[in-house]
Amino acid sequence: MFSYNKFLEFPVKVSKPNPRLANVVITQYGGPNGELGASLRYLSQRYTMPDEVSKGLLTDIGTEELAHLEIVGSLVAQLSKNAPPKEWSEMGSWEYYSDNGASVFPQNSQGSPFNAASIAVTGDPLTNLYEDLAAEQKARAVYDNILKLSDDPDVNEVIKFLRQREVVHFQRFGEAILTHSNRFGGYIACVKMQFIDIENYKFLLEILLLINV
Repeated sequence: MFSYNKFLEFPVKVSKPNPRLANVVITQYGGPNGELGASLRYLSQRYTMPDEVSKGLLTDIGTEELAHLEIVGSLVAQLSKNAPPKEWSEMGSWEYYSDNGASVFPQNSQGSPFNAASIAVTGDPLTNLYEDLAAEQKARAVYDNILKLSDDPDVNEVIKFLRQREVVHFQRFGEAILTHSNRFGGYIACVKMQFIDIENYKFLLEILLLINV
């Protein structure tokens, strides 16, 4: 059961419309690395996790991704609000407007609608967790790209928050793999190698030094 709070996890207050930027940000609403796919991925994977802690982790992060979906949707809505059709055309976003008006539609920035094939639910806990690590890094990379394209400080503050949450989620999934080290004993050497050169995640190496494998 979900409890809905009538406020955003991070405030969104855009001062000026920008349909072109809305068309960029929309990819994190319904694109292959976006928040809709992330929430469905984690909330679906949780059912075959081997323990309640892992199930709880995926439930918590999947639920937060729904909150992020609402944040991204709010960004797109505010960037689109009150922008006349002529402005959509001048900014090169007339295709989006012709189909959806100034609404929020789950698609990527190239116009392809959301496709559940972009998520992975295998039933294998380790495979799922590695997929989740990759998913968080891809989402972080997309937010980095948006920051490079955007010159709107109101938008950038929100994107920075969402990007940071992807980093935290990546860390939590890394810890989940380490927690299952005994169950997945044959994979520990591989885990060590994969985390050794990842910038900003040195704490994972410290955790590895504390476990006897």
